[in-house]
Amino acid sequence: MSTHTYKISLGHVDVSRLETDDDFRREAQRLLPNALVQVGETTGEVAWDELQKGFRGVSGFKANSSSNDKGKFIREAGQNYRRQAPTKDRRELEDYIVARLRELKHSKG
Repeated sequence: MSTHTYKISLGHVDVSRLETDDDFRREAQRLLPNALVQVGETTGEVAWDELQKGFRGVSGFKANSSSNDKGKFIREAGQNYRRQAPTKDRRELEDYIVARLRELKHSKG
């Protein structure tokens, strides 16, 4: 996974139910598919913007400003990443979610 910071929505997790390492890991695994989509969509949005910048000034090419096309590209990037993310990225993201859940539990005391 890259060094970018992603905002991962944890939804409405009842962290008071999470006690053991297995509880935290199980919850992270449950949240992982949606988190992978979020990371893929964020990456897709950055890629779209970079592609559009790259097309500016290139003769014969026109940047695509369609919000429908951009939305479709971003959604597809999210779904593709969810399906094809490397094992290392999945593990790092799962570990990140576990850490966030622990922080959330600690902050709710």
